[in-house]
Amino acid sequence: MKLWSGMLSGSLDSRAEEFNASIKIDQRLVFKDIEGSIAHVEMLAHTKILGEDEAEKIIDGLKTIYKKIQEGSLEIDLRSEDIHTFAEASLIEEIGELGKKMHTARSRNDQVATDLRLYLRDECEEIELLLKAYISSLIGIAENNIDTIMPGYTHLQAAQPVSFAHHMMAYAMMGIRDMDRIRDVKNRMNYSPLGACALAGTSYPIDRDYTAAELGFEGIMENSMDAVSDRDFVLDIQSALATIAIHLSRLAEELIIWSSQPYSFVRIDDRFSTGSSIMPQKKNPDMAELIRSKAARVIGNMNQSFIMLKGLPLAYSKDMQEDKEMIFDSIDTIKISLEVMAGQMESLSINKEKMLRACKEGFLNATDVADYLVAKGVAFRDAHHISARLVKHGIDNNLTLDEIHLSVYKKESELFEADIYEMIDIEKCVNARSSKGGPARSEVQRQIALVKVRIS
Repeated sequence: MKLWSGMLSGSLDSRAEEFNASIKIDQRLVFKDIEGSIAHVEMLAHTKILGEDEAEKIIDGLKTIYKKIQEGSLEIDLRSEDIHTFAEASLIEEIGELGKKMHTARSRNDQVATDLRLYLRDECEEIELLLKAYISSLIGIAENNIDTIMPGYTHLQAAQPVSFAHHMMAYAMMGIRDMDRIRDVKNRMNYSPLGACALAGTSYPIDRDYTAAELGFEGIMENSMDAVSDRDFVLDIQSALATIAIHLSRLAEELIIWSSQPYSFVRIDDRFSTGSSIMPQKKNPDMAELIRSKAARVIGNMNQSFIMLKGLPLAYSKDMQEDKEMIFDSIDTIKISLEVMAGQMESLSINKEKMLRACKEGFLNATDVADYLVAKGVAFRDAHHISARLVKHGIDNNLTLDEIHLSVYKKESELFEADIYEMIDIEKCVNARSSKGGPARSEVQRQIALVKVRIS
């Protein structure tokens, strides 16, 4: 029998039955549903709405069901309408008619809102741990590559030399912001809707603060209509997950580029690569490509969540049933993406010689040539033009800046002396940029130390 079937005659059309059911999606909320029910029944006893003996029997029954599901001796019945229906039916089967009293002073509206907050709160904590592991993988690479010099890019054109460690710490900083977002989301959603009932509260003398404290919430949702209809916390999490996905996708794109033959800066471990069914020489960065693609999936889930809510009047509408499939999918996608990316980064091989050569062949020390002249009183714009002409000479003659003879430098400006070669040494170019946040060795070490503290 449906929980809501009191005034309705007949049964649902079989197509409507399947269309209406959410059990296949919300079954993962089962343990949170039972935890919320236990707290609710404890409150009913605390407020004398239920007798102590009644509450004790119901709670014992709920704990038994919890254990049976955990052990596998009780399977979730996918013929149930939703997880709340299944839990209540299982309780009635376990302890008899007394189980029907569990739902006193509660609606499925505040029940599902509570379940979802409890579930997502735990997921936020798990995602934070995965972010820490991912960031740790970046720190590990950075610590081993503080002196590994590579091209830094703008417009995907080689621009200035940086260290590979500096590049990795840029992604670590993104990860730190991702952690902050997840923590912020978790804190903002940690308020209890339980006791709001369908939308207008109840005439029973319930104690909402009691259940909020029992379930580890910071407090209660202060308006009962808002409590059952609010899904801002879903939008917040979706937005935070989409941002994580974008960050992972950007790094994945760089791995794909760097591991291609024209670059060959890195080699992705075989455990995170696949081959070709027809071309035996191929090694494909499929995991990175999938991470890049799955970002679109998470962003799509976020967009669907926003669109689903945009036109809903207060309070609860069945449309909200659709929020769970999208947020569950985003969570699952981000968790596996973080794990795979961390594994890829931990096992990544770096071609230091190739990176350094790309810096020289890309004339990434051209700005330092200009800076050399500026230090001797030349206006930067003039120094810029002189450096550009030297780069052109290098390109025309297949020479790097440190291979161009001093006489050529002096033709451009008599201010050039032999110390120009020291000034344009690629490693020294990097370490000269010691402004806060820069790629100098000391600065990268400071950044690593800072991030280590943040994830400790």
